[in-house]
Amino acid sequence: MNKKLKILITGSSGTIGTALFMFLLDKGYNVIGIDKKENVWEKKLNKLTIRGDLLKNKDIEKIPKNIDLIIHLAANARVYDLVVNPRLAFENMEMIYNILEVVRKNKICKIIFSSSREVYGNNGAMVYKENDNENIDSCASPYAASKMAGEALIASYGNSYDIDYIIFRFSNVYGKYDKSDRLFPLFISKANQNKNIFIYGEEKMLDFTYIDDCISGIYLAIKKFSKIKNNTFNLSSGQSHRLLDVAKLIIREMKSNSHVLLKNNRAGEVLQYMADISKAKKLLGYNPKYNIKKGAKLTVKWYKKIFY
Repeated sequence: MNKKLKILITGSSGTIGTALFMFLLDKGYNVIGIDKKENVWEKKLNKLTIRGDLLKNKDIEKIPKNIDLIIHLAANARVYDLVVNPRLAFENMEMIYNILEVVRKNKICKIIFSSSREVYGNNGAMVYKENDNENIDSCASPYAASKMAGEALIASYGNSYDIDYIIFRFSNVYGKYDKSDRLFPLFISKANQNKNIFIYGEEKMLDFTYIDDCISGIYLAIKKFSKIKNNTFNLSSGQSHRLLDVAKLIIREMKSNSHVLLKNNRAGEVLQYMADISKAKKLLGYNPKYNIKKGAKLTVKWYKKIFY
């Protein structure tokens, strides 16, 4: 793909958005962002970011019409938050609809969508391939439903309006640019204070993706878009780890006296997941370089430098 192409990143002030924005600018791409929040991590990105809410027409109208590719990352992304307040899931559906209308009306024709491993649900399996299609019966949460709906909308617009797309199913992206209550920043904060760390589900096992691997996968898709378009990919490490073990790893890296306390799994949360990433390896040339030990070490180092 030509670096002169104009790329719009939605949710550009978030974890993946910030890292991707910086990476693409460093590569010489013409990039702009849109986010309702200021970027607190990399201030220079604010000059290239449209401050806007994708739920408001007046803000959506700020998006330039001469965009070549949209990378849609914006979402309410905390699974349990959307169990507590399912209206947030509806907002996710509304945002992807609004962006697809921008794509359709402006004849943009290319979109990359950030979906989630959550679309596979809780069906008792451990390893999931991309052709293990969404199972409505095992849909575990309103968040998962919003991502299923997003994938369906993407496919429908592709079939109806000749729009090309790539869907990524992300899994537990971590590393930097995050001060939320997601697992890594939360556990690091607790460990820094020597406070108890709660695990909801003793045997819960998930696939964790270091931020640089995530960005590498998206970048490969941008470069190879025309060859791999209209495909769905799992983008993660291809390894699974118990949350209990991840917590212990963080405690060791932080040299903390925190204790891990076990609780029952919470409603809406997937119990076990490991991605089959063979399709991403074959078609994208994707090759994750960070296992959980290496990624955790780098993540703790970053948080210590920035916050502690």
